Order: sequence, then structure tokens, then C-alpha cells
Amino acid sequence: MNLARVSANGQITVPVEIRRMLGVREGDKILFFRNDKGEVVINNASETAILKAQKAFSGVAEGLGNPSEDDIQSWVNEVRYEKE
Repeated sequence: MNLARVSANGQITVPVEIRRMLGVREGDKILFFRNDKGEVVINNASETAILKAQKAFSGVAEGLGNPSEDDIQSWVNEVRYEKE
């Protein structure tokens, strides 16, 4: 079991074992949320964002006819030029 003490400013130091489990380093952000059971869960916010994006884009390439990396780069370039 790992304990953390809350400072007068409301800050906590995440124990090293927990930081290692989450893969967080100095400057990373930690996401706190309540799950369906009412428990508060902490996650590495960067990892969570990447996993969400991967899930959102899952199957998109297949829906576009399995484009090549060159096709994708071309589309990215088109969008960049449209914004300028």
C-alpha cells in the first residue's frame, strides 16, 4: 500500500512505485476521475489521450481504402495549406 500526504496547499507527492506503474515523469499530467463504482482512479493523462485518439481513429484508414503514408501526408499538407 502506498500513502501520500496532502500538504496545506492541497498538493500531494505521488509515491515512486505509483509513478513507475503509471509511467509518469516530471512535468507529466495525471488525470483523476471517478469510475462506475464511485472509486477515484488516476491515470497518466498523456497515455489516456493517446489511447482515446487511437480508439477514435480505429478503422478509419480501412474505410478510406487503406491509403499509403504518402497519401496521408498529402492530405495533411492540404489541410495545413487550407488553414493558412
